[in-house]
Amino acid sequence: MKAMNPKLLLVEDDKHAGALIRDLLESEGFVVTLAQDGEQGIRDFLGAKFDLCILDCMLPGMDGFSLAQLIKSNHSRMPLLFLTAKSMKEDILKGFDLGADDYLTKPFDPDELICRIRAILKRSSNGHHKTENSTVHIGSFSFNPKNQSLTQFGKIKRLTKKENQVLQLMTNSLNEIVSKEEILLTIWGAADYFTGRSLDVFIAKLRKYLEEDPTVEIENVHSVGYILKVN
Repeated sequence: MKAMNPKLLLVEDDKHAGALIRDLLESEGFVVTLAQDGEQGIRDFLGAKFDLCILDCMLPGMDGFSLAQLIKSNHSRMPLLFLTAKSMKEDILKGFDLGADDYLTKPFDPDELICRIRAILKRSSNGHHKTENSTVHIGSFSFNPKNQSLTQFGKIKRLTKKENQVLQLMTNSLNEIVSKEEILLTIWGAADYFTGRSLDVFIAKLRKYLEEDPTVEIENVHSVGYILKVN
């Protein structure tokens, strides 16, 4: 059976920008519903099923953050991507606090938008097949995010909260690149020099934990991110 094309809700008050983004997304095979304000956006959301919501933060009346809260209150697992002209750290943190999966500042590269949408949909699709609490096998290791445990041959290593979060993000995309920015924004809420150095420390710790199995490695992709590889 042929897979259904992903359905996206786009809420953008600028008619010209909204039409351009809709046309771009539809040219990539997405089914797009375009709303021009938050009130219309929540009506459209409640009246249909969507795979992802793309929200402009600065909407007339109900802003994108308020709309995101309503969407999450009705569907807590609905993936969200914020589009905005704002680039202030406070706005980025507010978006992620509300459960945003990603954040793109205008003007943006069309190819980057498509890549980010596909990455979110892939993570969301993986989540339908395995819950965040399920055990993941990494070579000879068993990783249980709920218990923050990494087990090998009956020996249990209890992870710290951030070690657990970093490893979980990488196991969600096993053998694929996870960007450094995604890890930093998801876990620390900011991507700067200091949070980057903190991440380096946690990656080093996880490498040490996993070194008992030579088939498992965390590969550094220069200036991009990391790959948790199982050979």
